[in-house]
Amino acid sequence: MAYYLVDYENVRIHGLDGLDSLSQKDEVCIFYSDNADSLTFELHFILNEAKAKIAYQKVEIGTKNALDFQLSSYLGYLISQNKDSKNTEYFIVTADGGFSVLVNYWNKKDVVVKTVMDCTGKDEKAEAEQLFLKIENLIQQKEMVPAVAEIIQHCRSKQEVHNALIKEIKDSKKASEIYRAVRPLLADKQGRA
Repeated sequence: MAYYLVDYENVRIHGLDGLDSLSQKDEVCIFYSDNADSLTFELHFILNEAKAKIAYQKVEIGTKNALDFQLSSYLGYLISQNKDSKNTEYFIVTADGGFSVLVNYWNKKDVVVKTVMDCTGKDEKAEAEQLFLKIENLIQQKEMVPAVAEIIQHCRSKQEVHNALIKEIKDSKKASEIYRAVRPLLADKQGRA
């Protein structure tokens, strides 16, 4: 059995990729707020067709990281409810690196908690490390690797990546150079290559 706690403010519709591959034993809880409370008809159909149990938690906002705190509390609740179950896994669906402290805490207590990018269970940390290494091999400015990796991970389109690089580097020539070097890593992004 697996629980997927979705930080919908952070991942939006893409965080629910893979929902159709989950089983009846799995549960998905979507944490949303007034900042992220809409879905497409496509997503509505996917949610209705899902075999996994779907629950929704509307988050009370008003303070910084309100969703993160409420999701973390709910995770603790679920773990306490399933303390006798050894085969239960917990996935926090987010691109927010701040959950790593929570993951480490539970992993030290022999509870399987992971952060993933979506409901396919992709390991965010492993993917980030792979991306980091690929960028390192493509660009000459090694000091820029962390910033470039962050930009690639969080931008949805090729144009957004290019603009973010210019903003970060503040030199359009160098930014374009880096963009051309990392362009092969942007195949999954929207827009022209």
